[in-house]
Amino acid sequence: MALNKNQVFQNLFNNFLNQNEEVEAIIVSDRDGFVIAGEKRKDIDIEIISFLTAVVNPIIERVRSEFSFKKFGTASFDTDEHRLLFISVDDNTTLSLVIDSLGSIDNIAPYSYFLAEKTAQIVNSYEEGNSIQISIPDFKFDSEITSSSNRLKNQIYQSKVEQGGIYRFKFIIIGDHEVGKTSIIRRFVEGNFLEKYRATIGLNILSHDFEAYGNKISLHLWDIGAQKYFKRFRKTYYNGAQAAFIVFDLTNRSSFENVANWHNELKEFIENRDLPIIIVGNKTDLAEQRVVEYEEGVSLVKDLSKISEFSETTSLSSFTDLSYLNESSKTRISYIETSAKTGERIQEAFSLISYHFILKCEEIEESRLKANIIEEINSIIEINEDLTLSFLSEEELWSPAIQILTEIESLGKVIDSTDKRKEKRFKYDNGLILRSFTYDSYKISDSDGIF
Repeated sequence: MALNKNQVFQNLFNNFLNQNEEVEAIIVSDRDGFVIAGEKRKDIDIEIISFLTAVVNPIIERVRSEFSFKKFGTASFDTDEHRLLFISVDDNTTLSLVIDSLGSIDNIAPYSYFLAEKTAQIVNSYEEGNSIQISIPDFKFDSEITSSSNRLKNQIYQSKVEQGGIYRFKFIIIGDHEVGKTSIIRRFVEGNFLEKYRATIGLNILSHDFEAYGNKISLHLWDIGAQKYFKRFRKTYYNGAQAAFIVFDLTNRSSFENVANWHNELKEFIENRDLPIIIVGNKTDLAEQRVVEYEEGVSLVKDLSKISEFSETTSLSSFTDLSYLNESSKTRISYIETSAKTGERIQEAFSLISYHFILKCEEIEESRLKANIIEEINSIIEINEDLTLSFLSEEELWSPAIQILTEIESLGKVIDSTDKRKEKRFKYDNGLILRSFTYDSYKISDSDGIF
């Protein structure tokens, strides 16, 4: 089914205007001034569009000729009533934004490059496929939500108790241009591979929902442009990331050597010092053209770990062991090799890193809950000098609550215990008594709490 470009543009522009109140109009035009698509707020004069199409092309042509890639560039200037921002999408297409005179171009620019990338996808939809996601991120809100410990704690605890939760993760994918970042993401999300290369303009975001081990996982994959010009915006794009993939091309040694530069940029921009990092050697299908050996990738990861403020290292030669994510709060740098063309290890890379990230978070949450329990118990004992808690269970031989509590060493030292079929009792040196009964033989008259 052919893509209805007009409808997609309209939905995209409306989403963008809802997210960016300072933007008053959006216009996509060709080099001859023909308006391909546009949207404006109700109080904007339609003559602005005509004005923009008349002035934008000479300006953008000059910018394009001076821009290093010669394919896209940007320009802005102010009028009495508006600020105007122009972005060259490709040789024939320009995106123009009309901004309130008091609006901040610096704040809008990160969004505008994301919009330019989506515009390029729509314009080239016959080459890139018809699956185009048009949700507009809120960079500030998303970073706060993604990094919010309270959100993770509530979400993770609920999923642990109910045997199946909904998890949302933001992963960033960075690396030199033409290494296959976009292809890796498209292979994972859409299951296809495109031979034709087009540089990502600033930022592209694709979301993918899947189920793993009884949990629903929603991944938001941020495909970030590699050009130096976009570095000023990448800090904004990195905010709130929960894992980073640094991709290089196994047939391009320069891209391999630049992994260290991308790692340094992460250290410079990322506030989360516990960020898991996965180094990805892509294009294993081009074995005869390969110039970087597997052992070199592993060695690079070890070298980065020695100089990194972040972490130690773990090599992922296979996907049978990702337990490193649970061993400490320190970040671990891992190395894997993939092929976006054949799909080799693409699914496993994203699925398993998500699953084991959940395990890490659950472990952190469990530790926090245990600490809260200990604090509450100790506060009661400090006042009453003793505390007796009774737990009822259907099982004669096993009480989940008793097992969990007795495994907490910081509760104190057990000085007396009873382990009968229908009753279990543990007395601690600090005055705490834990008891477990079956439903048909309980004695709770002297209990301070019953569960």
